[in-house]
Order: sequence, then structure tokens, then C-alpha cells
Amino acid sequence: MSDEARSVAAWEALFRAQVAIMRRLGADFPNGDISFNEYDVLFTLSRAPGRALRLRDLNKSLLLTQPSVSRMIDRLAARGLVEKRPDPRDARGTVIRLTDAGYEAFYRVAHVHGASIHRVVGQALDADELATLTALCTKLRAQLPAV
Repeated sequence: MSDEARSVAAWEALFRAQVAIMRRLGADFPNGDISFNEYDVLFTLSRAPGRALRLRDLNKSLLLTQPSVSRMIDRLAARGLVEKRPDPRDARGTVIRLTDAGYEAFYRVAHVHGASIHRVVGQALDADELATLTALCTKLRAQLPAV
């Protein structure tokens, strides 16, 4: 098998696993408080310094298009889960900050979602395999140029 064929086979395996896992996690997701996509936004903000990111940096971390993220942020802000503020360093930018209510909503769902992730991923792989998967995915992301 050529290097290119091995690369394509590895990508296909990773992609197919990701699709199958996301479908399973989506089916198990507790949609009562927040949607799966809203959770992704709140999760990303919860990991950011000060629980805040510029909108453009938040967009880089999500799989949604920029207009979809902007509309979602407006809906989350209307519900009091995030705040939108002008960037103090650049008035052209907007900073999105996770509110305490937003963090509480994220945290409630995170426990249920985390248990689902463990059932799907954590029970399929042992500790060494999970560490290897984490290292490989981190390495793949780190070597990609910014777009």
C-alpha cells in the first residue's frame, strides 16, 4: 500500500468513526436546556480565558458557518446565556462572554453528555488507546495551517 493510500485509509477510518460517534452522541444528547450546537458554543467559551472569545476566534472553533454562529449568539444572548460586547482592543470586533447562567446550563448538560461520551468512546478504548487517540488528534490539529 502506498503512503497516499495509507493516508486516505486512515482519513476514511477517522471520518467514518467521527460521523458514527456524532450521530450516536446527537441521539443521546439531552436537548431540554440547550441544543447540541449551542452546547458546542458554550463548551468552547467555558474553556477560554475569562470564558470569553472574540466572535471571529469562536467561529474558528466551530463547525457552523459564520452567519449561523452570529444568529445562534444572538439567540443565546437573548436567553442570557452569553453576553456580546465590543472588543475593548478593537471596536470593529465583538467579544462573546459566557454568563454565569450560561455556564450553569452548560455544566448541567455536560455531565449527561460526558457520561454518553464515556459509554460510546471510553468503553470502546482502553486508557492507553484513549491517550494515543488524544495525542494523534492533537498532533493532526497542531500541524494544520490556519485558514
